[in-house]
Amino acid sequence: MATVTSAAVAIPSFTGLKAAGATTSSRLTTTAKVSVVPRLCVKSSLKGFGEAVVVAAASAVLVSNAMALEVLLGTDGGELVFQPSTFSVAPGEKIVFKNNAGYPHNVVFDEDEVPSGVDASKISMSDEDLLNAPGETFAVTLTEKGTYTFYCSPHQGAGMVGKVTVN
Repeated sequence: MATVTSAAVAIPSFTGLKAAGATTSSRLTTTAKVSVVPRLCVKSSLKGFGEAVVVAAASAVLVSNAMALEVLLGTDGGELVFQPSTFSVAPGEKIVFKNNAGYPHNVVFDEDEVPSGVDASKISMSDEDLLNAPGETFAVTLTEKGTYTFYCSPHQGAGMVGKVTVN
């Protein structure tokens, strides 16, 4: 806790300077007393700071739950893979496929390897739609529980396939 106390301060005077024709000299010292400043309430400030940290942390948790899972298309080393290639999400969680390297890429869900009742064409990019530049994205939200297999049509033969499980 910070504390401010009073102190005596000596202030020299310039009366000792001789005026023209003056023969006497005197020296005056003035003493001033600084008033006591109220103590700072650091404990209260820290309490408010702590509350702000808790609120910020809770907000971050809520935002992170609403954030999307990012899947890179191609690795920094140039490998033609989804990174990660196998993962799980909650129903309704957004998946963002982000072009990274080795493009062009797309994301196509295999119509034979999605849960029954799911129309793969509605959650896939078309074969003609391609992500051609770094950072371009394709986002999808899967709501039906089950396992979905997806691939990049230009690089499927090179093994660019992935699998997502919606729990």
